[in-house]
Amino acid sequence: MPLSNSSTTYGSVTKTFHWLTALLILAMFPLGLIASDLAHEVRGTGASPDNSALQLAATLFSMHKTIGVALFFVALARIAWAIGQPKPALLNGDKPAEAWLAETVHWLLYGSLVAVPLSGWVHHAATSGFAPIWWPLGQSLPFVPRDEALADITGTLHYLLQWVLLGAIALHVTGALKHHLVDGDATLRRMLPGQNPALPTERQPGHVLPLVTALALWGAVLGGAASLGWFAPQDHAGGGATQGTALETVESEWQVQDGSLQITVVQMDSEVTGSFADWTASIDYSETPDSNGRHGSVDVTISIPSLTLGSVTSEALGADYFNADAFPTADFTADLFSTDEGHVARGTLRIRDESVPVEMPFTLDIEGDSATARGGLGVDRRAFGIGGESTGSLAASVDIRFDLTARRATP
Repeated sequence: MPLSNSSTTYGSVTKTFHWLTALLILAMFPLGLIASDLAHEVRGTGASPDNSALQLAATLFSMHKTIGVALFFVALARIAWAIGQPKPALLNGDKPAEAWLAETVHWLLYGSLVAVPLSGWVHHAATSGFAPIWWPLGQSLPFVPRDEALADITGTLHYLLQWVLLGAIALHVTGALKHHLVDGDATLRRMLPGQNPALPTERQPGHVLPLVTALALWGAVLGGAASLGWFAPQDHAGGGATQGTALETVESEWQVQDGSLQITVVQMDSEVTGSFADWTASIDYSETPDSNGRHGSVDVTISIPSLTLGSVTSEALGADYFNADAFPTADFTADLFSTDEGHVARGTLRIRDESVPVEMPFTLDIEGDSATARGGLGVDRRAFGIGGESTGSLAASVDIRFDLTARRATP
């Protein structure tokens, strides 16, 4: 069998691309649908997520994403090969309506085979957490920031475009079977192994009208979804399903003007960084230490429901993890010391109903009545009864980082 196409038959390279694409799609769609249904089922129970079910859903999603990336590159290679090849003409070009529909479906297929995996890949790169792509080239994409608004848009695009692709596949398969079973021509056979040439009709459809039709169909789907508000920005502030009462402002010697409090976990070998939107800090600090080297104290209260942790926010707030319903706040109470290595906060971190002694190094710069401080520490989540003892999908170590600007209160 020749590698290249001719005017009457497809070559072995084109046939290989065709059937490899079909196999990838047959694997990708069921994996994605099953994983999505499983994740929604687990999250929709209202109870604490089942770790084994979440692990299974994550594994299925990773398989789906990995196959999707493979499909994207196969589609690009297939298009690049097709550009330089003659395309065997239609055997029913003398039937204008059928020929127009066939060419429209081909435009939908080629466009969707690129757009569907690409939108899913951008969604994956823009969000944080859950299931990684199984390859050594990282989880990010150039020029794609970690941004939940972008993740929402591309996630919606991916959902909509997948149904366009499924519809095009259904029409493509229906057409092939109609040619084979009803018309009895060689349209299907010439994509099978071996040489199955067939003489095309003299009349053939143009490319412009089918392309315009395909673009109109994509536009109708996306425009209809936009009119229904599917692309409207979603509110990601304040964490997931559990919402807590806002913390009251505290008065102290140093008033926090601005800052961030972040945590980073490692889930399925990928870092997921999140932040708490609501926290307060009561800070007493003197540049002159006492005889023990103590400069003052800090008392931090954190609203657990204000956590945003990428796509795993709802799981993180669940009963097996932070259990935000039962324990809506966490506390860090410490004395502030200066050492030869720098500053350190020595005290107790309480999360859930567990209190653990900790030491947190930090840097401090004071200029007049303004101060900036940043620091952090690593903790073992298991010491606080978070996430169980297993480290199969979630690493034990959690990194906590803060960065703040404070101003000395006026006497």
